Amino acid sequence: MHLESPKVTVKKSQVEVFNFLKSVENFEKLMPESIEKFETLEDDAFLFQLKGMPVIKLKLNEANSPKEVILGATSDKLPFTLKGNIEALDDSSSEVQLIFEGEFNSMMAMMIKSPIKKFITTLSENISKI
Repeated sequence: MHLESPKVTVKKSQVEVFNFLKSVENFEKLMPESIEKFETLEDDAFLFQLKGMPVIKLKLNEANSPKEVILGATSDKLPFTLKGNIEALDDSSSEVQLIFEGEFNSMMAMMIKSPIKKFITTLSENISKI
């Protein structure tokens, strides 16, 4: 399953956005209002739970300065990655897009597609406010 958030403009430089996204504790500021739990586990990992959803643990897999941050789920039950692509527009603004990639059976994909799309759209909207 491949889902993309809308591209959003952030009034921060590409490096500033990259540094924000590679610090996993900052994801708490981006979470939707339906967040029930958020916990930083290590410097590069956190877990979160949205209302009605299971706990999901994400780990920073790659940080390719200043263009890309890739988080990956640590559970084999929900294998996916969440990539943040960051493009410089000029010295003080950037464009960010989140890309969700996961391998799910068709039944699971049908059930989670809409909530995941809404989730990554909310994250990207909240990135635009940082």
